[in-house]
Amino acid sequence: MPASALALVLLAGLIHASWNIAAKKAGGDVRFATFTGLVMMVFWAPLGFWLGLDQIPAWGRTEWLLVAASAALHTLYYIVLLRGYRKADLTVVYPLARGSGPLLSSMAAIFFLGEQISTLGATGIAGVVVGVFLIAGGPGLWRATHDPERRQRIHKGMLYGVITGVFIASYTVVDGYAVKFLLMSPILLDYMGNLLRLVVLVPTVVRDMPAAAILWQRQWKYAVFVGIISPVSYVLVLYAMQTAPLSHVAPAREISMLFAALMGGQLLGEGDRVLRLLGAAFIGAGVMALAIG
Repeated sequence: MPASALALVLLAGLIHASWNIAAKKAGGDVRFATFTGLVMMVFWAPLGFWLGLDQIPAWGRTEWLLVAASAALHTLYYIVLLRGYRKADLTVVYPLARGSGPLLSSMAAIFFLGEQISTLGATGIAGVVVGVFLIAGGPGLWRATHDPERRQRIHKGMLYGVITGVFIASYTVVDGYAVKFLLMSPILLDYMGNLLRLVVLVPTVVRDMPAAAILWQRQWKYAVFVGIISPVSYVLVLYAMQTAPLSHVAPAREISMLFAALMGGQLLGEGDRVLRLLGAAFIGAGVMALAIG
């Protein structure tokens, strides 16, 4: 992996962990997803308009189909993720989502996009997956606890984490194909996808404006933060995909787990810190193997 791509992924990882913690603290639902989408639309409008004037007229049916598919997958991903955060701990949902997603997307890139991966690279992917598993709770994920409520919360976190990971893998492959093979602008792909997502999301707010207004008063700080910085983290990853194999970039993104494990445990009081540090070490070693391999 080129050093420039690795640097983009590392920065994206820090940003990604930060906005996920903000989303967890907001405790929002689909209406929070709408709030963040609206903030994103307004804040990034000048850049989206400037790029769109030059590039959108050249888009054909394939480009618009990819934007629509990306928008649908991102919408489902975000809704499931937010629901998982309401039902379970971030330190269960987030690691499993981030761990299963790159594993599936790397396999898709190798089998369907014709990418090659070395033995060292495959070892790096395995290291990332093991690290994510440890951060999520390790063997304790399956070990019965004496607290039925705690056990149910862990099981829900596992379910939502894996489902979210499937959507992550799906949109990663779609978006990776768009920016790598069709050379679509990463910024414009993400911005136009957000506009299409809002077509689906806005009615959830309009149906009950008084309730939405109350939620906005409680969540606006988190919504503004997420709406402004979350596109940055993903656009950086899309730029990295243009210069490095998707099967390398997708697992390397999980360096965000190192930041989330430390910040999530400190800010949200979740999980076993020793196990999280061990998992972070596996992720760091895995990412280094991917960078070299």
